[in-house]
Amino acid sequence: MTTLSRRTLLAAGSVAGLTGASARAQATYPSQTIRLVVPYAPGGGSDFTGRLVAQKLQETAGYTLIVDNRAGAAGMLGTEIVARAPADGHTLLYADVAHGINPAVYSKARYDPVKSFVPITLVGASPQVMVAHPSFPANSLKDLLAMPREQLQKIAVGTPGQGSGPHLTYELLRTKVGLDLVHVPYKGGGPALNDAINGQIPLVMNAMAPVMPHLQSGKLKALAIATAERHPRLPEVQTYAESAPGVVVYNWYGFLAPAGTPPEVTNKLAADIGRVLLLPDVKEKFDAAFLDPMPQGSAEMASFLDGEVRQWKTVATQTGVSLD
Repeated sequence: MTTLSRRTLLAAGSVAGLTGASARAQATYPSQTIRLVVPYAPGGGSDFTGRLVAQKLQETAGYTLIVDNRAGAAGMLGTEIVARAPADGHTLLYADVAHGINPAVYSKARYDPVKSFVPITLVGASPQVMVAHPSFPANSLKDLLAMPREQLQKIAVGTPGQGSGPHLTYELLRTKVGLDLVHVPYKGGGPALNDAINGQIPLVMNAMAPVMPHLQSGKLKALAIATAERHPRLPEVQTYAESAPGVVVYNWYGFLAPAGTPPEVTNKLAADIGRVLLLPDVKEKFDAAFLDPMPQGSAEMASFLDGEVRQWKTVATQTGVSLD
């Protein structure tokens, strides 16, 4: 199961030194335009962060790079394109939390989230948050769990959709503490949050980035955040783990390459991306988007991704969530 502390998130993994082969690769790679496949439509968090890093790679490392938005099948269309691409580092995937979830809830996924790819590096993450209308009687997850079971079973919780990260976070919570609410899947996080603001649904689960403006305005209140430790942006908000140990979930972003891509190529990419993430303007924009740093490097991402895949497969099996 994936568990990341705030201290771990802020620690940058070191990238191994270049070997002779890596040094030669540094001189020859990339030899053509790099295609970064974002498996979603333009305008979302993946598109924003992916384009930002791509732009800075061109400016700082001299890459020629295009962002290719390939939306469809909950991100699986673009992901499969990369899985089947030549393993030369010139076609990359900008993945997010759905990369670990989709194969757990869709049997039709025609790739393996681990075996079909080589991890390059994680980029950033936004933890999941449970929010409520200010009039909701509970002020924390602890308060919510203390409510009578028959009352809880009538309370609705909205998510951006069936099989989304927030939905699976709710299902994970169910497996840990037996919280049985009425799940209402929306077509996107925006409509769910708007209904919560208008008092039409009492609870919503979504990532920190889209909920923070509503928390700051006082239109919504936070009951819990899915981090291992209390978050400095919301220090008064309890973690899920305080009432439901093991519920630590992030909407994360990271780079993957097709399986078989040479390590000297992925090491160079990881190093160059790592330098981009240290740029003051990139850090500022990530911070403004409520994105936390993540451990950097291929090994760090491999370990994280393995935990993600195992966690969501277990949750889907235990709860019976399937989108086929």
